[in-house]
Amino acid sequence: MIIAIDGPAASGKGTLGKRLAAHFGLRHLDTGLIYRAVAKSVLDAGGRPDDVAAAVAAAQALDPAGFDETALKTPAVGEAASLVSAIPAVRTALLAFQRDFAAKPPGAVLDGRDIGTIICPDADVKIYVTATPEVRARRRAAEYRAQGKAIDEAGVLADIRKRDERDQNRAAAPLRQAPDAHLLDTTHLDIDAAMRAAIDIVEATRAGRGRD
Repeated sequence: MIIAIDGPAASGKGTLGKRLAAHFGLRHLDTGLIYRAVAKSVLDAGGRPDDVAAAVAAAQALDPAGFDETALKTPAVGEAASLVSAIPAVRTALLAFQRDFAAKPPGAVLDGRDIGTIICPDADVKIYVTATPEVRARRRAAEYRAQGKAIDEAGVLADIRKRDERDQNRAAAPLRQAPDAHLLDTTHLDIDAAMRAAIDIVEATRAGRGRD
């Protein structure tokens, strides 16, 4: 079974992806980390995230086994990842890796911004997770504070709005809800309630398909 979860920054898709994978005994891939890793590699080498050649080279040399999630989830890397992910050649370089991960038994949960539309268009279940920009900014600011970072919530909100605009309007694999994806608005849901809603979506979809 392949579950595709898409949505904008800080919508809760990553946490849901991990929990759904554990619940259904599947593997999990946070595809956003892949792009963050490419961005961090470029930055660490002193390059610019919009340098196509540097970004493609970093994507081709990517080693997911060496990911440091804490180091990858900083504001600077997140901003750079948004630029890197808009480069078509980078997305092409990472396409096969993501599809291979999804195809291996017993299946997987992938979360990102183009899973249901580009990476796994034939996924068994597609969920589009969203929330208002204000709620997402509060969540992201809380994450940074929990890591001991001083953060300006207004700045986080501005960054989220900017990333939404860029992700939704980029030429390569723009962020959008797949026509057959189930919408899950988490604006007024805590993670436990969102998880219950997501499980209901998966179970209802599997029941409709004869639990294949």
